[in-house]
Amino acid sequence: MARAATTADAFNAVAEPRRRQILDVLAGGERPVNDLVDLLDLAQPLVSKHLRVLREVGLVHVRDSGRQRVYRLNAAPLKPVHDWVKGYAQAWEERFAALDDVLEELKAEENGT
Repeated sequence: MARAATTADAFNAVAEPRRRQILDVLAGGERPVNDLVDLLDLAQPLVSKHLRVLREVGLVHVRDSGRQRVYRLNAAPLKPVHDWVKGYAQAWEERFAALDDVLEELKAEENGT
């Protein structure tokens, strides 16, 4: 079975840390490419490359505003990612509860109770 292309779905697209950074910035509101370049301290071609991938999977929308291209987040394709991660939430909560129990025991031992 061939490996899915990077642009195949949101899972592949957000696997790249810089793309997640771009989405984090766009979660705060739409931005022109130059703002993303400045905020992330990346070269413009690199930002454009990542935006192209994000656009191809539908995670960002673009509109022209004069000479600028302004990008905004489209979070809907992230729902399958969220749903998948959410499936692990109970396991994390159980581990945190177990850690809380251990910490409470250690605290009680320190206090001599």
